[in-house]
Amino acid sequence: MSSSSPPCEARQLILPKLLHTSTPHLSSLLFDPKSSSLAFRHFDSSFSLYPCVNPLTLSSFPSPQTLIPSPTSSAAFLHLQTSPESTTTLFITCSPVPRPPSSTLFRFYVLRDDRFGKIKVSSNHRDLEWNQSKGGVVFNTHHGVSMKLSGGINVFSLYSVSNAKIWVFAVRLIVDHGGAEALKLMKCAVIDCCFPIFEIRVLFGFLILGEEKGVRVFPLRPLVKGKQRKEKKSGGKRLNLQSGSSNGGKTMARDGDSIKLRFMKLRQDSKHTGGVFVAFGNEDFNGSVSVKMPGKSVKAISVEALSVTKFVILDSIGNLHVLCLSSSLHGLDTCCVMKQTTQTMKVLKMAVFNDVSTVTQAILTSEKVHDIVPLDANSILILGQGIYQF
Repeated sequence: MSSSSPPCEARQLILPKLLHTSTPHLSSLLFDPKSSSLAFRHFDSSFSLYPCVNPLTLSSFPSPQTLIPSPTSSAAFLHLQTSPESTTTLFITCSPVPRPPSSTLFRFYVLRDDRFGKIKVSSNHRDLEWNQSKGGVVFNTHHGVSMKLSGGINVFSLYSVSNAKIWVFAVRLIVDHGGAEALKLMKCAVIDCCFPIFEIRVLFGFLILGEEKGVRVFPLRPLVKGKQRKEKKSGGKRLNLQSGSSNGGKTMARDGDSIKLRFMKLRQDSKHTGGVFVAFGNEDFNGSVSVKMPGKSVKAISVEALSVTKFVILDSIGNLHVLCLSSSLHGLDTCCVMKQTTQTMKVLKMAVFNDVSTVTQAILTSEKVHDIVPLDANSILILGQGIYQF
């Protein structure tokens, strides 16, 4: 940092001893800037949730109000845009269900009154069933060795390594028959994977896949809308899929016809919905396969958003790349640019501040870093040797 930079301060934050796990040490963390909520992942794969917390005012963390038991394979924050001025924060986890037939369990926690609590979920899909005893939705698909969740606004994705598939889901708030708040879970699309995936993110209306030699980008809107089929006419309203919602799988078109939204199936290399592969090295390879290059395989392992159309990508050998997309959700194959940044050292972990217009410095550490998240424009939380610092 330059000589004119303000002084930096760092201190440790003490974690509580938890009864549900043998060690307070953590393997990773998630931070939601919209609600200032933290999720701590322990080495036994359980989670501790801290809603609306400011680590800058703490010397140690209190015992969490919400504990999510192990085994938990993946988790993510999700935001429901209920109106232009109102956003509801959800925390989603997935876990294996060991009893035959093997399946996957989704648990949903909603933030209300500065506390995360479980919320009931309904779905019209036969392979998504609410299970009261398990406190979640059983997804009738084999969990396998690894699952990866990524949440956005009204939409989240699930990637299964064993099944080589990506599912795209939409969520909305409803009122159940008893008058209580609940969630409606809708399965929108499934992508059959034909190339290895090393990162998956739902960011600003795009589904971004980290692959060998570059990234693959799908606009989310066509995936959420799915296939449409007109049925008989009846008076109705226009379709609004900005929130990824529909009325029981049906909505109304402009001409009054009833439109049936159908689950979409496609391949990873499909261009049907506007997907495109963008290679490293400032070369736009929008063919159906990842680029074959001699020598060591370079993989996209981390993706963060700089703006709604600009993303920074970390590859497996420590280089940073900036991906610029078209502001339109269509025609990505003609408006994608990938450039490698100028840097003097290799990068192992990266994080992007929420307001990138005010970040002009770099933070370097010689300690082994397990995870890193920005809290605001002036502070960052680092998970070192099992201890939190900022």
